[in-house]
Amino acid sequence: MGESIAEATIIKWLKNEGDPIEVDEAVLEIATDKVDSEVPSPKSGILSKKLFAEGDVVAVGAAVASIQTEGGEASSPDTVQKAETIVKEVEKVAASVVRSAEPVAVSGNRFYSPLVLNIAKTEGISMTELETMPGSGAEGRVTKRDVLAFLDSRKNGNGATELKEKQASTPGIPASTPPKPAISTSAGDEILEMDRMRKLIAEHMVMSVHTSPHVTSFVEADVTNLVNWRNKHKDLFKKREGENLTFTPLFIEAVVKAIKDFPMINISLDGDKIIKRKNINIGMAAALPTGNLIVPVIKNADTKNLLGLSKEVNDLANRARANKLNPDEIQGGTYTITNVGTFGNVMGTPIINQPQVAILAMGAIRKKPAVIETEYGDVIAVRHMMFLSHSYDHRVVDGALGGSFVRRVADYLENWDMGREI
Repeated sequence: MGESIAEATIIKWLKNEGDPIEVDEAVLEIATDKVDSEVPSPKSGILSKKLFAEGDVVAVGAAVASIQTEGGEASSPDTVQKAETIVKEVEKVAASVVRSAEPVAVSGNRFYSPLVLNIAKTEGISMTELETMPGSGAEGRVTKRDVLAFLDSRKNGNGATELKEKQASTPGIPASTPPKPAISTSAGDEILEMDRMRKLIAEHMVMSVHTSPHVTSFVEADVTNLVNWRNKHKDLFKKREGENLTFTPLFIEAVVKAIKDFPMINISLDGDKIIKRKNINIGMAAALPTGNLIVPVIKNADTKNLLGLSKEVNDLANRARANKLNPDEIQGGTYTITNVGTFGNVMGTPIINQPQVAILAMGAIRKKPAVIETEYGDVIAVRHMMFLSHSYDHRVVDGALGGSFVRRVADYLENWDMGREI
């Protein structure tokens, strides 16, 4: 399912119990973070038992069905009995996995997972103490870490007060959840339910802002040579390769070069440990027809030439819009770019795609008067200009690195070789 995917939701069963199944035939459809996929059968036979219903959340690695393979009817009674016992045990485990993945409402607006409730019960934490305990999880939920920190504080004779002070001084952990604003409606207002993808995006964005102190540096780049070079070659490229030559692969190439110059921008932070990434996997934010956002990833972008980047960019973008991406194609990114210029925006302040530490936004390319230095003096000329906006995690990326990186990207774009062959 790709790294960091821990669970999936069963959207639809494509086979019923008793139906014959061929090897690699799709049995059910599942949904993970932003991607829907079909699950093929590893064996041929008869679908004898569904272990989950549509809408259930299932952990990766859990059994979802049992298949009676050829010759199963000839099995001995002992074998059949053992198989039925195994299926029942799997059902019990699977059911507990689903229950543990769902938060349990206790009182008021606060939710507690079964794990948190079990720890509280074992350690003698009262419901009153849970209600006043600050939470560092999504929407202020109390996590296992919060409960253990509370227990440590209580052993020292303090408790919730010291815990709140500790969390207030810890970067990325809110000391308390701000109250939600009261929302009123008027006649004619339409209330729309968020779809699954929008909910995931909302949670991811809030988590990113709570995790990383964002700083954004801006650079204006003269990309006249780049624009003229693309205009000169795009028709030939389309005729020869059957692919559109967009600006995105040109931007990615410049970003990859800059990452090689500043490898500490291609990192992740795990507590107080910095993970320096070996691979350069570039995510490219893409807007979908539904208005949602998805970030397909170009793996090992530094090993691909301009033709390879163009083909992969076009393929991923087309399949993203058609909702045909595979789960692993949105995983493993180490740095992300987003082209806000597509919507006519000149600049933006993008939010970091966790667990990365930086993201680059490209603004619209516009013709503007600019001062050009020549051997005969300064002149004013019409040039193609664009803004680059670089947001980065100030815990590990300081202004010198964040600003130097985006300046280097601009340098590569500005110094584009007009004589380059394609």
